[in-house]
Amino acid sequence: MRCSIFLFLSLLCSALWVGAQDTVYLTKALKTDSTHHYGREAIYTDLVAMRLYEGGAAPTSLGSWREVQADSLHQFRTRGFSNNGYLYLTYTSPRATTALLNVKGCGSLFFNAIPHAGDAYGSGWLYIPVLLKKGLNELYLRPAGLTTVRLIFPGPEVSLNIEDPTLPMVNVGAVDTSLYGAVVVINRSARALKAARIRAVFEGKMVVSDVPEIPAMTIRKVPFRIDARGVVGKGKYVCKLELLNGNRRADEKSVLIEVVEDGQQYTVTFFSGIDGSLQYYAVTPQAKSSDRTQMAGSPDGPPPPGTVFAPNTSYTASQMAAEKVPGPALFLSVHGAGVEAIGQARAYQSKTWGTLVAATNRRPRGFNWEDWGRKDAMEVLELAKARFHPDERYIYLTGHSMGGHGTWYLGATYPDHWAAIGACSGYPTLREYGSHDGVIPDSGRTATERLLLRASNQSDVIRLSTNYAPLGVYILHGDSDKVVPVRYARQMRKVLGEFHSDVSYHEVPGAEHWFGNQSVDWRPLFDFFQWHQLAPNIAVNDIDFITANPGISATYRWATIEQQTTPLDYSHIRLHRDIRAASITGSTENVQVLAMALGGFGKGVGVSVRIDNSDGLNYTTKTASDTVYLYKQEGAWKLGQKPGLEEKNPLRSGTFKEAFDHHMVFVYATSGSREEQEWSFNKARYDAETWYYRGNGAVDIVSDVTYVSGRYQDRNVILYGNAVTNSAWGLLLKDCPIQVKQGELSVGGKVFRGDDLAAYFIRPLPDGVTSIGVVAGTGLKGMQAANANQYFAGGSGFPDYMIFRLQMLQTGVAGILEAGFFGNNWKLAGHE
Repeated sequence: MRCSIFLFLSLLCSALWVGAQDTVYLTKALKTDSTHHYGREAIYTDLVAMRLYEGGAAPTSLGSWREVQADSLHQFRTRGFSNNGYLYLTYTSPRATTALLNVKGCGSLFFNAIPHAGDAYGSGWLYIPVLLKKGLNELYLRPAGLTTVRLIFPGPEVSLNIEDPTLPMVNVGAVDTSLYGAVVVINRSARALKAARIRAVFEGKMVVSDVPEIPAMTIRKVPFRIDARGVVGKGKYVCKLELLNGNRRADEKSVLIEVVEDGQQYTVTFFSGIDGSLQYYAVTPQAKSSDRTQMAGSPDGPPPPGTVFAPNTSYTASQMAAEKVPGPALFLSVHGAGVEAIGQARAYQSKTWGTLVAATNRRPRGFNWEDWGRKDAMEVLELAKARFHPDERYIYLTGHSMGGHGTWYLGATYPDHWAAIGACSGYPTLREYGSHDGVIPDSGRTATERLLLRASNQSDVIRLSTNYAPLGVYILHGDSDKVVPVRYARQMRKVLGEFHSDVSYHEVPGAEHWFGNQSVDWRPLFDFFQWHQLAPNIAVNDIDFITANPGISATYRWATIEQQTTPLDYSHIRLHRDIRAASITGSTENVQVLAMALGGFGKGVGVSVRIDNSDGLNYTTKTASDTVYLYKQEGAWKLGQKPGLEEKNPLRSGTFKEAFDHHMVFVYATSGSREEQEWSFNKARYDAETWYYRGNGAVDIVSDVTYVSGRYQDRNVILYGNAVTNSAWGLLLKDCPIQVKQGELSVGGKVFRGDDLAAYFIRPLPDGVTSIGVVAGTGLKGMQAANANQYFAGGSGFPDYMIFRLQMLQTGVAGILEAGFFGNNWKLAGHE
């Protein structure tokens, strides 16, 4: 039945499920400053964590700690604190028991020395199962903003948390029986939750969905399916959820599913290829209107009167050429920090000439549209193309604030995807603006620092700015913006002004960061879009393209940088194709293997290739769609075959962060000492919690024994432990040039000894696509040194491998022993 005020209030009471339980607020604490540095880089320092890992004297004996008290709302007003300190709180429990820990406003924390994810953005919906000891229990946390700490107990061993749902919207008259939502399941028991199910009842239609296995004392966001055929009109409808543990009903909650009419903005849920989790994007549908002046125009102006667009009709290039009529446009809009994608979509009025889709960045703050935010945006773009069938000539990119940065970043990274871009109130780089996680450092003091920072080169859109040359670029900014000062817009106007002839720039007098929906839905910007179309590859004969990472961006039009000479330094290609002369000429920088598609020349044509003033190469096309591969050897270019999947290539080019993809599975160790086994599970759980919080993600956490059974083929692996503690090591890494065991770590011919060594590295799996990410240590101290997951900070750069000692937590870069990149053959020989 449709939602009423009474029903809404009852659901609200149900959502605040913790209110019926005992809640203890921790309101007294000790505070210290200047003890850690976490940012957008691989190196981190943390004196409190180091003291915890070393044992011996308590961290509270380190430096100066002073007493602080929460206010009447139980909040520690940490805005006045330094952003690199800790709070220390305690709770004395009369017995050993479990509880839910809810810390609002916290970067990360240690509960009884075990690391857990924090609620850095003060969302409030992160509830972490913790085990309380009888007697003193200790909590160290890195505060962020207003910080509230509470313990909630007792409670059900297994429960639903509906405070952070991912839900679809339903269109009136829907016939879809396979819509999906997702909510969090909390397992605070000492046993893994197996064979659980969620029963969803929506307007009289019941569907039962299996719940993935959830290890003991963990949380996971899980999908459930609904049948929407019972809805009859616009409104909000109750969906009743029952969590079934075997044959027993463990918990029951309800969520509201919104039903919208045709033409309204709505959300679409989908399963992400990154981790298999349920994500969503939002849609502002194309308007149904006879006003042709709003439609995308051809180069000669708007289409003739009477032209009709069908939003769900597929337009092929041949049809468009024959009809001389443009098909519908597609606008990808990327939101600002703290903005939901559906809120972004609702800021736009429907356009008669195209559909607007808003990706999520995986979270309202997420990854700043870099890393997995970038992948989310491009994943949504492909899904939207398949759903709405736009004319490929009319694909546009725009965004506001952090989304303005996303526009600059995605525009420079994938310049052949867009006819034009529009950056609204945005900043170009994380090297200058930074936001919550700080800035990416712009330089390093040592060779090691410079190498590590090179892994962030792809974030520097200023260095990639010539990639914008083929695009129309619109810049919109308020001249009184205090959040993202207008100097960033002026910076990009100056950068582009040195070479770009198609830039439109507008400062809104007196406008601040947000000046109403026109901050994004700016009519002149969309008029500008109408004047631009993306040329087909066959019409583009000149290429000028820069990338720093072929694993992120390798291809522009008909040329692909398959491999680099110096990993993650800037690669630059300038090529000219002459179809009539059957020739390609040009120059390259930092390119080892270059691929060029020869589809424009036809079959049986002798093509001359002259690159970097080398002797000309001649190739006769065997088909009308040949691709030629050029290898640089001893300064000269030679023809060769496509690099094998066992080599580095755009599908798998390296850097440690790349391992968190392809539906990765976290594999913890079950051998070694009890403390090492506990570390392995706790670290995998900490990464899963952080991945859920930052990326709305979900991941399988399995033991090495379970993984070895062969249930997780064709998926990336994150392995925790070493060759002695994790039995999956022998299966996956026996031939790896980096070996880690108890008390010893070897990198090629170098051997390091001690129990305090840690490593992050990536290795390829034999299928040519998937990879292994390794978080390893030679002993408990080394394992703990690898606890921090800076690799989830948007824009942070990690090389292929990084070896360091626990001492890094105090000395920074001086604690790094080795860092670098494997060669293009994934070997250390010839590596950097």
